[in-house]
Amino acid sequence: MSAAAHAIRRQRHDAADRPFIVIWESTRACPLACRHCRAEAVPDRDPRELDTVAAKDLLDQVAAFGQPAPLFVITGGDPFQRPDLTELIAHGKEAGVRVAVSPSGTPTLTAERLRDLHEAGAVGLSLSLDGSTAELHDDFRGVPGVFRWTLDAWDAARALGMKVQINTTVARHNLHDLPDIVRLVTEHGAMLWSAFFLVPTGRGRTLGALTPGEVEDVLHFVYDVGLTVPAKTTEAHHFRRVALQRQVLADRGDDHVAVLGLGPLYRELTDRAAVLGLDAATRRVRRPPLDVNAGRGFVFVSHTGTVHPSGFLPLSAGSVRKTTLTSIYRTSPLFTALRDADMLGGRCGRCEFRRVCGGSRSRAYGVTGDPYAAEPWCGYVPGSFPHQRELAALLDGGAPVEPPLRPGPTAAPGGKEHRVQQER
Repeated sequence: MSAAAHAIRRQRHDAADRPFIVIWESTRACPLACRHCRAEAVPDRDPRELDTVAAKDLLDQVAAFGQPAPLFVITGGDPFQRPDLTELIAHGKEAGVRVAVSPSGTPTLTAERLRDLHEAGAVGLSLSLDGSTAELHDDFRGVPGVFRWTLDAWDAARALGMKVQINTTVARHNLHDLPDIVRLVTEHGAMLWSAFFLVPTGRGRTLGALTPGEVEDVLHFVYDVGLTVPAKTTEAHHFRRVALQRQVLADRGDDHVAVLGLGPLYRELTDRAAVLGLDAATRRVRRPPLDVNAGRGFVFVSHTGTVHPSGFLPLSAGSVRKTTLTSIYRTSPLFTALRDADMLGGRCGRCEFRRVCGGSRSRAYGVTGDPYAAEPWCGYVPGSFPHQRELAALLDGGAPVEPPLRPGPTAAPGGKEHRVQQER
């Protein structure tokens, strides 16, 4: 099998049966005032939050998907605002659930607190870095000092032996700073760098949108630096299209810039990466993107227990207080419809990549109000890639990542004409 056949990693288990990852918004309390905040975080905790007993029950519901259980990420707000955080991590470990934590960069993010997480059984930590300087990062996060606190916590977590993921929100303020952020990732070390493409929800509605051309240039930059740092994208599912296109072109020896018509931003980013020596760094095996999307391998549980296909797609499919997470994920009309590529409309519905990409359903909803609309930040014209024969041979390939489980329920019937009635 050629290297191109492994351009995409697929879940071995049926994505209709269980998710690859569960994100839990443990609280909306957070001392920061980040310009993009999905949760529109507030200083104080909501009395409606899942309490300790309910949170432990949620962990048990995640374990009920079967082993190996989905990865469970505790986020917020700032999960350090919950005094039961280490107790919940320990419960997850006992239940057979891998638990990771995504805290905010605040003075509470100390080496001692991180040691407590590690000893309780946390398998990883994700931190946000939205600029390579304190000026850029702190302005975006709304509080001076966040940059320094984040770097100190990053180094402390690495010293403890914790796996660290660095998340970068790609927005207008740091579009030209991305190579310098990658340089910091190489210097401090990370298990993974994730480029998150903004979704217009929460406070993020006020930030300027990128053009599809700019997004395309950044996606190809992320692909390039994947040989220097382990890299992925969040809410840019067409990165999987980019990976397939680049593999086909590499096998043919074609110039991707010329064939795909990449723009000046791509040249700027790659030139800056060369100046920083990133192109001369130790070559590593590129990490293929994983075929996961909202409701298809991914599920989000809010601080009050409502269940959503993504934290950036504010449509509810029920509540874990009333229905088990396994039942909601496997059978709710919202989730089953999102797993049906035939529900997609516009260019996404006509695209040859629709089953492996699907576009950001969150961004489609945020921009148009329709979760099945075309991805607004993708400019690809369906069928325009010149090597369709080679591409067709790859679209059914991929390197699986988990053992198979029993098949799940079928998707909702009816195609595009059957618009599911989401519960609000």
